[in-house]
Amino acid sequence: MASTNDLKNGLVLNLDGQLWSVVEFQHVKPGKGPAFVRTKLKHVLSGKVVDKTFNAGVKVDTATVDRREMTYLYQDGAQFVFMDGDTYEQIHIDGDVVGDSSRFMLENQNATVASHEGTPLYVELPVTVELVIKQTDPGLQGDRSTGGTKPATLETGAEIQVPLFLSTGEKVKVDTRDGRYLGRVSS
Repeated sequence: MASTNDLKNGLVLNLDGQLWSVVEFQHVKPGKGPAFVRTKLKHVLSGKVVDKTFNAGVKVDTATVDRREMTYLYQDGAQFVFMDGDTYEQIHIDGDVVGDSSRFMLENQNATVASHEGTPLYVELPVTVELVIKQTDPGLQGDRSTGGTKPATLETGAEIQVPLFLSTGEKVKVDTRDGRYLGRVSS
């Protein structure tokens, strides 16, 4: 249990049996009436963001979320297998928990696995990853300065938009949050 005065960004609250992460908060003391805390909460599983107001000093139930650095080993059907580097314990995580992160995961890549009471909640990749372009059409000659893009399939199978001058076999840096091309990686 914590008070609304103890709220901070990243704290996970257990409200009505659901887990919500504090995205931002603001203590408000109006000229008239009691003080209150205005918060923006993100649902841990669905990602839905809501605004919620609490009276100042009210007790809220906090949840302990264990974030551990793990190594992605392989995909086993609809499940993904991760290994804890300290204990060498392997856990199987359902594909719906891994979500869009699976588009940019390579074997032996590190990821943060968040769990609550032993149940995996989500998998968080580093903000950027470096991946090789497995297939893309060649750019048209003279079409390189227009800033156009073309689709490219990465080694993980994900498809992103890349500049026309890139070709198959080149390594690129990709933002794992939205699948945006960030730049070419020199070998």
